[in-house]
Amino acid sequence: MKRFEDKKITVLGLGGVGGYVGALLADTYPHVTFVARGNRGASIQSGGLILHSDYRGERTVHPENVVETAADLETQDYIFICVKNYSLEEACRSLAGCVSEDTVIIPVMNGADPGDRVREYLPRATVIDSLIYIVAFANADYSVTQQDKFANLYVGIQDADPADWKKCCDVTDLLNGAGVDCTASRDIQAEIWKKYILNCAYNVETALYNNSIGQLRDDPQKAAIYEALVDEAWHVALAKGIHVTKAHRDAILHRFHYELQYDATSSLQRDVNAGRPTELETFSGYIVREARRLGTAAPVSEKMYEELKETCRKAD
Repeated sequence: MKRFEDKKITVLGLGGVGGYVGALLADTYPHVTFVARGNRGASIQSGGLILHSDYRGERTVHPENVVETAADLETQDYIFICVKNYSLEEACRSLAGCVSEDTVIIPVMNGADPGDRVREYLPRATVIDSLIYIVAFANADYSVTQQDKFANLYVGIQDADPADWKKCCDVTDLLNGAGVDCTASRDIQAEIWKKYILNCAYNVETALYNNSIGQLRDDPQKAAIYEALVDEAWHVALAKGIHVTKAHRDAILHRFHYELQYDATSSLQRDVNAGRPTELETFSGYIVREARRLGTAAPVSEKMYEELKETCRKAD
């Protein structure tokens, strides 16, 4: 879209999500910078970022700039942060020099609180909360694969005033103009928690038992644990005043029993199996701590969290 052609856009984190969003942005707008270190950065510098997308097709894109660090960038108009949660603070520190009060930051990450954390680290900018439904991952050759015929992003600021709502709508136009399906939501926290409640069960149980979703469904005891994890996270959301209804909770369980692919696995499961750093604190630790803070019972979540911590320690 022409009104964004002079905007400076940075994407930090070129894994599955960042690679998909970044590729479409760089294929549409002239002033896109990728922050990518080491061999990934070198690969993009020499051959571009290769996207294999079921939804948007094959493409190889060459952004205007590929840099190892954001430290030397000039002030940016839009910054998309697509890193793992354990890297968020470091990412924000690196961005401090290219952020002004006119910069809009969109963390597209797992979890319920990355937006709040970015606001803490980079208080000058406007931070827009988001979530994405996508199946995407980075490959060994630094290309990115996006599977299936959907990739839906939601953005918003809870209780946004007119100025902030306009910024949310501008980001929606920016993304849709590049082919990234995006919707602005007035109640973004409800959207975030609908996905987060699912992930408190999906990621945690697949990782602890190293089972696919279908294997969990086939075992009545494990299916009951999945339902308990969903229930506990839902009650934490209610205690926080998030607008998630019983119908939302029932839809999450219906998806587990009838919609998710049999062989579906999770990012937490894959990271645990590979011995990589994990987002255990994002998917499990956060909900346990919030339950304790709010006085909400979450015994199954607590038990799974402690067992997964031990599993991760053994993997180290």
